[in-house]
Amino acid sequence: MNRLSDLPVTSNSSAPSPGSLPPLGRPGRNPIRRTWRIWLAAAAMGIGLAGLAVLYLRFAPLPPGGDTRPTVVYGADGSVIAQLYGGPDQRDYVPLTRIPTAMKEAVIASEDAQFYQHGGLNWRGILRALWVDIREGATVQGGSTITQQLVKNLYLTQDRTWTRKIHEAILALQFEMHASKDEILERYLNTIYFGHGATGVGEASLTYFGKSVESLDLAQCALLAGLPRGPSVYDPIQHFQAAKERQKQVLEAMVRAGMISQAEADRAWREPLALARQPAPDRPAPYFLDDVSRELSSGYDVPESALAKGGLSIYATLDPKLQRLAEEAVARAIPKGSGLQAAFVALDPHTGDVKAWVGGTDYRTSSYDRVLARRQPGSSFKPILYLTALHRGMTPTTSFVSEPTTVTYGHGQTYEVHNYANHYLYRPVAMREAIARSDNVYAVDTIMKVGPQAVVEMARQLGITEPLKLYPSLALGTLPVSPLDLARAYAAIANGGVQVTPRMVREVLDSQGRVLEVIDPKTTPVTDPQRTFILTDLMKSVFGPEGTGARVARELEGRPLAAKTGSTDTDAWMAGFSPNLVAVAWVGYDKDRLLSLAESTLASQIWADFMSKAVAPGSPDFPVPPGLVRAAVDPLSGELATENCPRVEWDYFVKGTEPMEVCSLHGSPPHPPGSQGETRTPFDHLWDWFQGRSRR
Repeated sequence: MNRLSDLPVTSNSSAPSPGSLPPLGRPGRNPIRRTWRIWLAAAAMGIGLAGLAVLYLRFAPLPPGGDTRPTVVYGADGSVIAQLYGGPDQRDYVPLTRIPTAMKEAVIASEDAQFYQHGGLNWRGILRALWVDIREGATVQGGSTITQQLVKNLYLTQDRTWTRKIHEAILALQFEMHASKDEILERYLNTIYFGHGATGVGEASLTYFGKSVESLDLAQCALLAGLPRGPSVYDPIQHFQAAKERQKQVLEAMVRAGMISQAEADRAWREPLALARQPAPDRPAPYFLDDVSRELSSGYDVPESALAKGGLSIYATLDPKLQRLAEEAVARAIPKGSGLQAAFVALDPHTGDVKAWVGGTDYRTSSYDRVLARRQPGSSFKPILYLTALHRGMTPTTSFVSEPTTVTYGHGQTYEVHNYANHYLYRPVAMREAIARSDNVYAVDTIMKVGPQAVVEMARQLGITEPLKLYPSLALGTLPVSPLDLARAYAAIANGGVQVTPRMVREVLDSQGRVLEVIDPKTTPVTDPQRTFILTDLMKSVFGPEGTGARVARELEGRPLAAKTGSTDTDAWMAGFSPNLVAVAWVGYDKDRLLSLAESTLASQIWADFMSKAVAPGSPDFPVPPGLVRAAVDPLSGELATENCPRVEWDYFVKGTEPMEVCSLHGSPPHPPGSQGETRTPFDHLWDWFQGRSRR
């Protein structure tokens, strides 16, 4: 019997060695085949997961949201000022069939040219935006489709984060599976914000053109289509040129998309646009609410579209009671149908909180906000000049002769100074009397003494932002400022030299009660409290018998108030404050029509009407800061008053700057303590003699 070990072995050099033989029954593995199997398995799994995701997105309900809960604006007292509605239940929801083709195409061309081609996401735009975000290290670029913008407005917050963008993209895909393109476009056109409280194309058409959306032509459609990108920036009412430039961009986009020809675009660009008068607002304080949306969108990360989306809670600074008083004061003073306009703004001088804001006599006929308009302030600018003077060494006893004067400045230029109605005293006038009478000669002599540059620097410190030139006439308020900036400057004076930034909103919450924005008061010390208080005390004299505010002094009696009137041929002002409230009133015509003598008094009337009700009689007076002394002085000599001085003023001085010499014009011992704050005239002395007593 043969055994395997006994068989002869044939030599073969190519035969494998026993140790290299593969195990019986296990064929060798192919690495390439194994890799393909892994990829195929991964692909199958990916397709399966994608299929599940598609099924989920297709059949899962859209998230709760997109409802019509209003954005609520609360006043400083917690009451509701206004409710801003958005969504499909707004005042004029327009079906797509009623919207002109030009309007639809203008929006698509300017916002999402591939709207009808993509499935909710524009991948090229997303990649471009992603690259910019990575390069900048933050989410700064857009790239959203119309569908993405819609779901963001309906369901999401306005956060610029990648997490929110991912959520937005998922919802956009889901929304596209639940609605047709036309349904998406219709809802988008009815939920986007166009400014001035107009949500959707229906309201926008009425707001800006006074007609239904069906009546819009190409030029009007292109103008409206450009607004949602920046309702405040491209506002045709206040920034017409910017709106026209944006309209041109929309028309060019329509040409590139093949929607219109270049000739049609050119004709639309040249077409005159007649903007409509604004419809009656359905909310109080419309000028204030317009500026709230501008402030939130320009200064904070709360876009205007979020206001109309619904569900926000905005805690504003407006005091409904004071707002009503301001509106009533304007309505009582300005004759209806006269064409005369007014502006009024009131601030808390300690926080900058806006308490009342009236931008015109009637928002229905003009939404142009005159609180922000630049006009010549006239003599209401003088307190800024005199605060500069007090910081540059002048005191209340510094005097100049009130007489016709010509000053020389620059390179030999001259400027003739005239008082109102050419009324001059032809004697030395001290600062208190100059402020009370609003003496122009004293003001120009003062600016020539301290230098125009110093006055400009003080104006900047107090919050005046408008450009000011180094002219002697700056002392007389010939360079324009806005009522809001003047109120800000006066607030710094009322606040003891601490500048405040006007604040309209304290806090914004989203629909879930989460804080979107907290706006804290911003204060900056700019001048010392001693000289600021001295100026405040001097400004009280405006309500004295010789003051320009004498005509309204009686209704303001018993209230701690300091103020200054101002007037030019075309503008009338009254600006002033109590310890806790600043108010500025302006009256004039939009087109610089000359004011009559009666019209020039209306700003004082509005101011006094408001302050007489807003400030209670007997309210605490302005606190006197340390470091001041009070002395009875003769304003003619600028020295310590005596019993023989016919006029006596009680003025404050920074300690060490008060007069030390007894009046050299009238002799006798110094005026005794008492009778503080009184000004004595020869008639007063005669009356004392007639009554047989000596007044002390």
